[in-house]
Amino acid sequence: MSNRRTTVFYGILIAFASVAIGMVLAARLDLAPRSSAGPLNIPATNSAPLTGAIDAGTFRNIAKDKNPSVVSITAYSRRQQPDMSDMFQIPGFQPRQQPNRKPGNGRGEQVAAGGSGFIIDKANGYILTNNHVVEGAEEIEVRLFSTEKQATQPTPLKAKVIGRDVLTDSALIQLTELPKTPLTETIFGDSSQLQPGDWVVAIGSPFSYSNTVTVGVVSAVSRVSPELNPVSGRDLEMIQTDAAINHGNSGGPLFNIRGEVVGINTAIISNSESGGNLGIGFAVPINTVKEILKGLQAGKVARGRIGVQVQKAHIDPADLKDLGLSNTNGAVIAQISPGGPGAKAGMKVGDIVTEFNGKSVIDSNSLVDMVVHTTPGTTVPLKIVRDTKPMSINVTIEELNAEEEQRQGQPSAQPEPDAKPEPKETGFGMTIEPLTPQMARRLQVPGGRGGVVVSDMDPRGAAAQAGMGPGDVILSINGTAVSTADAAVKLLEQVAPGRIARVIIWRGNVEQLLTLRKK
Repeated sequence: MSNRRTTVFYGILIAFASVAIGMVLAARLDLAPRSSAGPLNIPATNSAPLTGAIDAGTFRNIAKDKNPSVVSITAYSRRQQPDMSDMFQIPGFQPRQQPNRKPGNGRGEQVAAGGSGFIIDKANGYILTNNHVVEGAEEIEVRLFSTEKQATQPTPLKAKVIGRDVLTDSALIQLTELPKTPLTETIFGDSSQLQPGDWVVAIGSPFSYSNTVTVGVVSAVSRVSPELNPVSGRDLEMIQTDAAINHGNSGGPLFNIRGEVVGINTAIISNSESGGNLGIGFAVPINTVKEILKGLQAGKVARGRIGVQVQKAHIDPADLKDLGLSNTNGAVIAQISPGGPGAKAGMKVGDIVTEFNGKSVIDSNSLVDMVVHTTPGTTVPLKIVRDTKPMSINVTIEELNAEEEQRQGQPSAQPEPDAKPEPKETGFGMTIEPLTPQMARRLQVPGGRGGVVVSDMDPRGAAAQAGMGPGDVILSINGTAVSTADAAVKLLEQVAPGRIARVIIWRGNVEQLLTLRKK
């Protein structure tokens, strides 16, 4: 018994000694603690009204208090430089060759893209940034803010991608090791409170100048433009600001005057390849990103889809009688994906959805919002108006794959129609011709479908303004199928000036609805 007690005593003593020695060694070697894999602690949101005066210390205090929460990000990858137009630049996305670039190990030279981010969970090292900053990254380095004057940049910390979302161009990354000193995290503001003229502050790392502070105002809210959509055909409402944003600001925070994050700086309009600031920058509203944070932390953002595209324009009160509606509520279906949920449910191009799962559809945006927030796999009832007649159908929601939609991109260019018989004028600023069997094969029009081909356009005409183009095949006009040019012209001539023609066309292997208003 005595020997056994002695053995246990020395075993415990050795264990304590090992722990003590390990702690001493860790302290002397400055070993950083590993980042925990704990749950994401979503920052609190302050929705109190923005009040108070601006004084000489307002922006100075924001810079002093919030700089420690903003980080510089370097993402190493082997992706090619993106093909961006001269007028639209996404800061931080263009890979920049670094002096310390690494060999490619037979897979090409590794390049680096610079961006920014901000800490939202100090306990677990979670950081928000743009998807385009870290997409395709093999390695990610994060540099924290430092007040020390030094010749070299702060020692980088390694990070990993937790979740990405193409639709909002947002990404959640996590430090794989935490620094010795505590991190500083941000507080969320309520981006829905922003109005044009409100002061905002952007902090980021433009052109590698870390923690650069710029000040401006909100120029516009809910700004939507095709060039700003990460996924073609899906609107992303942005905050427009004149606070200077340049290459490298991507992923950094946009603060309100209380120092709360109200947006993620994402894009700029520029007239040069260098991406110089012209006073037009865009940020994703933080409320939009907050909604998907749990999905980002889980590694996947689940959204619903019904496989349709809707017309962006609101329903005109002047068209209510023609459409069979009693008010301007509703979303007009402009295109249906073959084999998608809408097609399976029997939806048709030109349908007007007035109710979704028992809720009134105000406009196209409200329908999109309700669909994406519906759990995939759910079957919901829809009320629609088709050819002025009300109907009810059920549609089963599928999961949206935003990255797949992004890869599909814009519809392919239409083939030029063959040399043909004499075209006919329509009164809508376009000429049409018969659809020959050769054209039908080239344009991949489904068998058994008739139509006429648009051969020429007046760029100032009603058809061009509605989005019609040469090579489009007109299948029906105001619900009546057309198979000859004479029949199409007759139907279009029946439209009174100021009224609309609902034209279903074949383009890019799908049916689409265009609404033409006769001048």
